[in-house]
Amino acid sequence: MKYHEIRNICFTEEKIFLLIDGKEYIFPLSNVSEKLLHATKSEREKYDISPSGYGIHWPLIDEDISIDGLLGIFRKPYQRNKKTKVETGQPQHGKGK
Repeated sequence: MKYHEIRNICFTEEKIFLLIDGKEYIFPLSNVSEKLLHATKSEREKYDISPSGYGIHWPLIDEDISIDGLLGIFRKPYQRNKKTKVETGQPQHGKGK
């Protein structure tokens, strides 16, 4: 399952800019991560995007962020339908991280 398409991650001193699912987002680092806020440029630039697009990991500072958390999306747990063996579940949008 692919959660998000994450592209174009860049930073200013106090903000992170992301292209997520074709839409541009800007977040204050103080709201996202204290570790990223205080990280050096080289620490910020070394990251890994999860293959599913669920999140981003910065190995040099051991920091992870969830894209759903940034966007305020809460997903119901996926359940397997016993009759059809189909997974069901829908994202829910809400406030918070």
